Amino acid sequence: MSSTINLSLTDELKDFVQKNAGDGTVYSTPSDYVRDLIRHEMDRKQASEVRNKILKGYHDASAGKLNPYTGDLKTGLKAFKSTKE
Repeated sequence: MSSTINLSLTDELKDFVQKNAGDGTVYSTPSDYVRDLIRHEMDRKQASEVRNKILKGYHDASAGKLNPYTGDLKTGLKAFKSTKE
């Protein structure tokens, strides 16, 4: 599904987009370029969220906040969820 968003850009931003899209560039249209920028930003935010969760886990482990793994992932997840409620 596709939808349209109209953007207002300063002349400087418009020139930048136009220089990075079209003949001699990777992107065939300004829309392709802007879509790729948005995808990169989405990826960056997702990577940041994962990094923050890893750091939280590291800090929890450093502080001794550990849940021993018994080999039964399903039971372990249930026990973990019950401590969060």
